[in-house]
Amino acid sequence: MTDRRETNRKSKRRPKRSPKSVEPDWQDGERIAKYLARAGVASRREAEALIERGEVRVDGRKLTTPAFKVTGREDIRVFGKRVQAHEPVRVWRYHKPSGLITTTSDPEGRRTIFDELPKSLPRTITIGRLDLTTEGILLLTNDGSLARAMELPKTGFVRHYRARAHGEITQDQLDTLKGGITLDDGTRYTSIEAELERQTGTNNWINVRLTEGKNREVRKAMEHLGLQVNRLIRTQYGPFELGDLRPGAVEEIPAEHLRAQLSGIIPDKHLPAPPQERRPERRKPSGAARVHRRGR
Repeated sequence: MTDRRETNRKSKRRPKRSPKSVEPDWQDGERIAKYLARAGVASRREAEALIERGEVRVDGRKLTTPAFKVTGREDIRVFGKRVQAHEPVRVWRYHKPSGLITTTSDPEGRRTIFDELPKSLPRTITIGRLDLTTEGILLLTNDGSLARAMELPKTGFVRHYRARAHGEITQDQLDTLKGGITLDDGTRYTSIEAELERQTGTNNWINVRLTEGKNREVRKAMEHLGLQVNRLIRTQYGPFELGDLRPGAVEEIPAEHLRAQLSGIIPDKHLPAPPQERRPERRKPSGAARVHRRGR
């Protein structure tokens, strides 16, 4: 059923449709997993897993394959709960404390970031992850497509960390990471920039910059050099900084700032729509002006 209604009234001349009246292409349908990701339900990969498990229904029909298109006008439900149409793209900065898991649930019963986030926050997903004991900036969004686009290595977003590591190290040794390293298990890391900030006894504060962001990359790279990381703070993700955001605090990034920082890096289709230009309101003439005009 569509929103368009037609009557059997005859018309001598059919009016031409202006280009503005043509519905956008997405109305013809987009894959259900992509739609769920855009609605902030889950990442596209997680949405596909939900579909394969039979947790997604469209107009009462249980889906068993992600090869299904929707327009958004259907009754789409996940775990029996209706999925609302996706809202405008939003992103938040969150200062993740140490000791929280970056996942929706944990089989071991450990606390997750979603247990601690304000209840007033809408459904969100994370852009990338931080491990249990890593703290610092974590970006949240209500749009799965944006999350995926910002996680891809090809975007070139630099992740900045401050690491406190136990052991002896020199700047020359840290510089060997610039050419990339291969661990004993075959894991390959591309260029990592590390600068020795200061040494306090047997502890070293090291500033680390990388673009891949693989699982526990900073810790494993430091271990490769004989260091043991005992504190790790992510201070920046791409153009977004932790700043003075206190642990556990969450703050929304204004849409105009988000678009200004990501335009040209992330495809526009994943970004908040630009603000519409408002036409200047016509001011009503004052009483004196009306009298003057009538006097003409």
